[in-house]
Amino acid sequence: MTEPRPESAGAPARPGTAVVTGAAGGIGSALVRRLVADGHRVVATDLPGPALETLSAVTGAHAVAADLATEDGVAAAVAGAQAYLGDVDLWCGNAGVEAGRGLETSEGDWALAHDLNVMAHVRTARLLVPGWVERGRGRYVVTASAAGLLTMLGSPAYSVTKHGAVAFAEWLSATYRHTGVVVQAVCPQGVATRMYAEAGALRDLLGRDAVLTPEQVADAVAAALEHDDFLVLPHPEVATYYRGRAADTHRWLAGMNRVQQALERAPLDQDGAAG
Repeated sequence: MTEPRPESAGAPARPGTAVVTGAAGGIGSALVRRLVADGHRVVATDLPGPALETLSAVTGAHAVAADLATEDGVAAAVAGAQAYLGDVDLWCGNAGVEAGRGLETSEGDWALAHDLNVMAHVRTARLLVPGWVERGRGRYVVTASAAGLLTMLGSPAYSVTKHGAVAFAEWLSATYRHTGVVVQAVCPQGVATRMYAEAGALRDLLGRDAVLTPEQVADAVAAALEHDDFLVLPHPEVATYYRGRAADTHRWLAGMNRVQQALERAPLDQDGAAG
């Protein structure tokens, strides 16, 4: 007999306040548009530039320019959001980067990926979670990737740091869920963003089930705000792959290596980046 699912504790059922990082394009932009359409008061944060300014002008979201790959940038984003919104009900940690290629990935690219894909979440949680615990509610949604549950051939820094993002989100959930803090990890596969467009031969692998639009991912996130399930899988097939990986890791790795060999027979576009 299963226990009844508890009602959502992390955010009010009615529209609240929300922040989206990495908001100037792709999934981030779609999240801003969806949250605004659903009635949330939204802060959109990204690196300074015309894309962020245009998004703000079109949607009415309040723009806060900040570099989430730095400790000072995270602090500026949180402070700017709180100055405009007051309490933050929902933080969508969407900013991320794919950097480097294979074992030749530079120290700088590894550091950037770690700072943005992992430490931005750590630094944000340090600033937000204590307040959420005190008031008894708050929700942190991490945009990770299917790469964070599986792997991304050709892109070790992305794979490792997205695993790190999922692992940190798991730790947050395990540590704070009884306090009213809800943590969710969004793990899509192929999404029609710049990263996917530049994925070279990996596009066939990423798009084997479906290539979703950023808006479809935003719809999946909006639906997930109605419950507290940890994993948000816009591509439901990822759940099957994830179970297969856990059930027989050796067999799964052998299968991934066969894919790697096929990619080597059809080399990646040297200008491409894995998504």
